[in-house]
Amino acid sequence: MLDVSELDTFYGKAQVLHGMSFAVGQGEVVALLGRNGAGKTTTLKSIMQLVPPRGGRVTFGGRDITGWPPHRVAQAGLGYVPEERRIFTQLSVVENLEVGRQPPRDGAVAWTEGSLFELFPNLAERRRNAGKALSGGEQQMLTIARTLMGNPALVLLDEPSEGIAPVIVEQMAHAILRLKAEGLTVLLSEQNLHFARAVADRAVIVEHGEVKFDGTLADLEAHPEIRDAYLSV
Repeated sequence: MLDVSELDTFYGKAQVLHGMSFAVGQGEVVALLGRNGAGKTTTLKSIMQLVPPRGGRVTFGGRDITGWPPHRVAQAGLGYVPEERRIFTQLSVVENLEVGRQPPRDGAVAWTEGSLFELFPNLAERRRNAGKALSGGEQQMLTIARTLMGNPALVLLDEPSEGIAPVIVEQMAHAILRLKAEGLTVLLSEQNLHFARAVADRAVIVEHGEVKFDGTLADLEAHPEIRDAYLSV
């Protein structure tokens, strides 16, 4: 479904991604792992064309989307959940969801407020509350739910477990597994290996903007020297 090929991405003159290449198959949950500053967020932003790569290609659903404006990428069915959340703090939960609404698309789950409140019961209880009244974890849930209202075929999740309470992290893991069960494809950026183990089929380890490992979580567990080299603090 998603093919990232030889991406070179820069911030000004500083090169962050160096020939980044990997693929995500239909219905897979793939974890992009690495230390802080490894290039995970830049990879997601490059895929979304928020930081357009200067070299390489991104293919989504068989179409080369390299150089497309981000709004067109979103309309094509690629959803992006930024680490910063960026909810509309003055709007209610329901109003935030309405902002993200897009028509159903072929081959993708058609999400409704009802199905999203079932996925995130915390939001159902606070549907009339303003975004600013939600906890950090609830805001993260709302950001994901708002993205799902666009009925994407693939979702990019940036650090979904970062900075939220353990009980919310557990709920987030269950939600991602539910998305997988619904057939949604997910690429998530993570530093939390325990969380990745709970939800992902495969791991892609990034260090200094390059892929150092691409394989199943079982493969990674079988090679502790890789984990220690690229994921240990």
